[in-house]
Amino acid sequence: MKTAVIIGGGLGGLFTGAILAKEGYGVTVLEKNATAGGGLQTFRRFGMDFDTGMHVIGGMQPGGNIRRICEYLGIASKINIRDVDDDCTDELFFSDDSTTYRIAKGKDGFVNSLAEVFPDSREELQDYVEAIFNIADSIDLFNLRPTHSALNLLPDGSLVAADAFIARYVSNPRLRSVLAYMNPLYGGEGGRTPAFTHAIISSLYIRGASRFVGGSSQMTTLLTDVITGHGGQVITGSAVAGIDVDNRMVSKVTTVSGKEYSADYYISDIHPCTLLALIHGKAFTHAYRARLESIPNSYSAFSLYIKMKPGTFPYINHSIYITRNYADIWQFGNASKPWPLGLLMMTPPVADQGPWSEKVLITVPMLFDKVSRWADTTTGHRGADYARWKEERAAEVLAMVERRFPGFTANIDKMNTSSPLTIRDYYGSKEGGISGYSKDCNNIMLSNIQVATKVKNLLLTGQNINLHGFCGVPLTAVMTSEALLGQNYVINKINETCDAR
Repeated sequence: MKTAVIIGGGLGGLFTGAILAKEGYGVTVLEKNATAGGGLQTFRRFGMDFDTGMHVIGGMQPGGNIRRICEYLGIASKINIRDVDDDCTDELFFSDDSTTYRIAKGKDGFVNSLAEVFPDSREELQDYVEAIFNIADSIDLFNLRPTHSALNLLPDGSLVAADAFIARYVSNPRLRSVLAYMNPLYGGEGGRTPAFTHAIISSLYIRGASRFVGGSSQMTTLLTDVITGHGGQVITGSAVAGIDVDNRMVSKVTTVSGKEYSADYYISDIHPCTLLALIHGKAFTHAYRARLESIPNSYSAFSLYIKMKPGTFPYINHSIYITRNYADIWQFGNASKPWPLGLLMMTPPVADQGPWSEKVLITVPMLFDKVSRWADTTTGHRGADYARWKEERAAEVLAMVERRFPGFTANIDKMNTSSPLTIRDYYGSKEGGISGYSKDCNNIMLSNIQVATKVKNLLLTGQNINLHGFCGVPLTAVMTSEALLGQNYVINKINETCDAR
């Protein structure tokens, strides 16, 4: 039996571990936190569970790419999710003119929803939607198609900046801003983010989005069960302190407690820069190290976790995007702009969900610079200034929410907040980046990190490789697994499983 040690038990580590375990590998996952799952984790406050990261998910519709991977792993039927409403998958509110837009599911729903407000742009909207789906449909991995080329050639225009791509099809400046509303989901920045990133995420959620019922940690449990059910293990509270490399081969990893683990292969699910700091011995060239260190990270987030007073705020079965103005829709990563520029608001469903929300999650893009003065502090020891700073930021966020939902603040029972420092320390994400490495259309190869490395038995997985998020990370796990199992091996297995159903 071949063996693999996976460093990091986040979404990427667990999906990669589950695939390899299913295919006969002896898998050991080492997770530094007391609970595995990374962005799948939940925490308990005020007598209820809150998701830390995966608030809205794509690819879980019938025939969706992530659903098909879960069917192959045998867990799809066990996942408790709720689809958002067909007639309104997303609601957008722009504060500068107090206009609300409601987006329906599917290509036609998307076009018809916006054409009601922009009737003169219907044909442009149709061409735009076809263009983003053309890009998404051209990517073999995204569609779980076998490929026989190391290169996946993208259609013309997919490597330009996303804002320029939208402008190519849509002439109305206000509509262009509306079409960019999802960019906080992928760390979008004007003039930088490639059109293919925008197209992949947009097409994914136009197809339909879902939410976990009762928390995203159920995915951690299900993936862990796949690993342990095939003889593997997921060991929490086991931070890796060192990785020994001899003659460009990893020989062992050692945890902070002094335990040593050896395997045929080693897979890193942690940030590449964090990985570099753990390696002992000659592994990577100075140029490769410098490249990994130089890639900008996506911006981070400030979050509010709110318990509502009973029967005061309705359950809303779609996501709500509140944005300060149309002009700054691509400026979430711009330090010179006022904060907050916008937010994502959700009412997570619970079992037997009634008409009222028990809790509300609010995520607000934020640069790490906002918390850099406390960069050398640790959780629970950041001081009174930090606590006051969080209270002030929370008040600013709630003031923005009040523009859309007057009286919302008065209905709050209790509230907890987190900052980019929380994300950095809890997930080991450099500068608290929530979307992995930042993609730049002006230097597309800089952040194009391969799953294989110059260390022969060390591979990479996770949100900094390929795509991020609940869709991108499992797809990268397929890539990483196929680096060991063979090109198209896993994809063919997935398709065989789904075709047999």
